[in-house]
Amino acid sequence: MQVAYTPAEIAAIVGAPRTAGTTTDLIRDIASLTAARAGDLSFLGNAKYRAQVAASTATALLLPLDYTGEPQPGQVFLFVENPSVALAKVCARIEAALWPKPTPGVHRSVIVAPTARVDATAHVGPLCVVEDDAVVGPGSVLQASVFVGRGAQIGRDCFLMPGVVLGAGCSLANRVRLQPGVVIGSDGFGYEFVNGRHEKVPQIGVVIIGDDVEIGANSTLDRARFSRTVVGEGTKIDNLVQVAHNVVIGKHCILCAQVGISGSTTLEDYVILGGQAGVGGHITLGKGSKGGGGAGIASDVPAGAYVNGNPAIPYMLERRLAVLHQRLPDLFKRVEALEKK
Repeated sequence: MQVAYTPAEIAAIVGAPRTAGTTTDLIRDIASLTAARAGDLSFLGNAKYRAQVAASTATALLLPLDYTGEPQPGQVFLFVENPSVALAKVCARIEAALWPKPTPGVHRSVIVAPTARVDATAHVGPLCVVEDDAVVGPGSVLQASVFVGRGAQIGRDCFLMPGVVLGAGCSLANRVRLQPGVVIGSDGFGYEFVNGRHEKVPQIGVVIIGDDVEIGANSTLDRARFSRTVVGEGTKIDNLVQVAHNVVIGKHCILCAQVGISGSTTLEDYVILGGQAGVGGHITLGKGSKGGGGAGIASDVPAGAYVNGNPAIPYMLERRLAVLHQRLPDLFKRVEALEKK
């Protein structure tokens, strides 16, 4: 990184109520507790690494308020309520310094339809296409090769990275962030078997994305067969996630990498799905429920429940069965011995 901060500047960024130690070194990089060297900032984000703090040679460390150790000479401790959140604030400041928001304007290679509206404060990068009746809102940034379909709408302060596709009629609210290759509004996977052939069912609905949603690279959200596919406010979607037609995702959900959700399923608010979880169609996952990594969820999940395994069952039961599964060879030997006896 090409940045430099004094420990006092770091303390001001994170709002540290208390510090310990002194140093004249500048902070130029961020590293883990064990990898950090002079000039690095590190943090204690997980209590299981607490023993590594004393041996760390980082110049500055973000530590929880209850940490009781003392800094080494030339080292500064910055005490904060949540070191991980504090580090995120530092990273946000560094991000703004390294990659400042581009200046408003439309690149000369962009194709903007006559009936499209691009706000004067928006930035539209090289080789983008903005079709008829589309809207790009104030302060939004479209990096290179973004496609905005007919009648699509982008709200305020959105950020679309290279290769994003926003299909016709689909909409982003405010402060939506789409990583490279995201496709919003691809056709839903709908066919009817007629006279020995798979006949395509037209997909004429849209996708509606709420405020502060973030979607990871190469994820795809299909337009509805009719009506809407919906992603609620504050939901975060990882890379390579597939959301099928007419799915409704509530507020502040978390979908980890390679999750797949089948059509017409509803995720209520605060649902969490681990990596590679698969969710069947036409079911409901209740508010605050969780699915473990690789879970195969084929039926409704009650609010607050935690399921795991394939097929998914309550988490603690699945863990017990996993332990018993490891004991099966010994159990078979015992049964064989009893049979011989």
